[in-house]
Amino acid sequence: MGKPTGFLEYDRVNNPSIEPLNRVSNFNEFHPPLNKQDRQTQASRCMNCGVPFCQSAMKLNGMVSGCPLHNLIPEWNDEIYNGNWEHALSRLRKTNNFPEFTGRVCPALCEAACTCGLNGKSVTVRENELSIIENGYAEGYMTPRVPQVRTGKKVAVIGSGPSGLACADQLNQRGHEVTVFEREDRIGGLLMYGIPNMKLEKSVVDRRVKLMEQEGIKFVINADIGNTISAEEIMKDFSAVVLCCGASNPRDLSVENRDVNGVYFAVDFLKSTTKALLNGDYENGNYISAKGKKVVVVGGGDTGNDCVGTCIRHGCESVIQLEMMPKLPDERAENNQWPQWPRVCKTDYGQEEAIAKFGSDPRLYQTTIKRLISNDEGKLTAIETVSLESKKDEQSGRMMMMPIEGSEKIIEADLLLIAAGFLGASPYVTQAFGVECTDRTNVATAEGKYATNVEKVFTAGDMHRGQSLVVWAIAEGRAAAKEVDMYLMQYSKMI
Repeated sequence: MGKPTGFLEYDRVNNPSIEPLNRVSNFNEFHPPLNKQDRQTQASRCMNCGVPFCQSAMKLNGMVSGCPLHNLIPEWNDEIYNGNWEHALSRLRKTNNFPEFTGRVCPALCEAACTCGLNGKSVTVRENELSIIENGYAEGYMTPRVPQVRTGKKVAVIGSGPSGLACADQLNQRGHEVTVFEREDRIGGLLMYGIPNMKLEKSVVDRRVKLMEQEGIKFVINADIGNTISAEEIMKDFSAVVLCCGASNPRDLSVENRDVNGVYFAVDFLKSTTKALLNGDYENGNYISAKGKKVVVVGGGDTGNDCVGTCIRHGCESVIQLEMMPKLPDERAENNQWPQWPRVCKTDYGQEEAIAKFGSDPRLYQTTIKRLISNDEGKLTAIETVSLESKKDEQSGRMMMMPIEGSEKIIEADLLLIAAGFLGASPYVTQAFGVECTDRTNVATAEGKYATNVEKVFTAGDMHRGQSLVVWAIAEGRAAAKEVDMYLMQYSKMI
């Protein structure tokens, strides 16, 4: 511990945030970093606990608290405090392949488990992590690590999201020859087209991909395995195959008049904006636009919030976000004590921007859509909502959100975005390789394993565990890589 009394002497200070009404004029990231001295002060608040819950990833009351990557958080906080930035980077890279991603988009499970959070505010773990990796790039520490010895084994990774990239990185460092296949026109998967620019600028993804190319990984874009390229060809050319295609089936709405014009899945809406920005087509309006429209977003999670923030940047007339569940409490309930994940209401950046622009929180809780209303041309003009309450379902015996009779309301809308989550893997991919799936349409494996029912075919990430966090995808990619290495070499020294 660099400063034993740091957590007593210093308050938590976050990276500053550009004011909502200023930042919505562009799609840039809006959290400028603290200077090095202030960052070292924040690192000094780490208590170097005898039992560091922050790196434990314990499942408590059905939710995980602590880092799934088991990052060596007290160690690199101590290195930051003492000004040993290069050593901090070396400790961070032992467990996390992409701190520049998690440092921007992770909800910080580590901070929820920080002991300082028991009686005060947790350490700024995520921002400390981000400062380490960004300093590493700035100081020239992030140079290519090219394996000195190659094994002669060839591995195909299908999908270039966080799990695929992490798996590829681990296997490449081991000495295997890795080729990553991506069906889109750019590498990054979820990181490229699922997360908006203001949360993760795409130059950050491109910077890492370029480094991985210099380290020997081959990337192939516009390669839709199971469609434009056969699974048989991949199986013939590679010693092992890892399916990391994500949970790519968006959950749809089952409502009256669903086929009206003006309804889009959130992933398509967000991707169209990102593509327009990257291709220089944004000013030409070559994307699904919310400009001047009354928008309704279905889904209260991160993706729904991203839609709210994107719509405001487009210049929407209004935006409402529907959430089926009740509003969470503003403070921890008695049955949700530390170090459990805090089940409290969070007002995220998109909601902050909506409040600043329109004067009220965009979220309507315990509400869902009953039917869509259109004009004679088949274009969406309004939605009919219904309020929900928690009641026991007579058939299953479980508590479920049920409609309240007579609570229907009409809300004007000419753009509806569905951000209701995702359901498992794309069937054409799993069928092409002949892998078995679970009832939830995720690729099936033995508990805690990554090998499928098909010889030399493995899986990882959301395709395996279902829709989840970037940090879990990286953890899965690393674990799958170790299992692949064991399969190829009969032993593995991977962490």
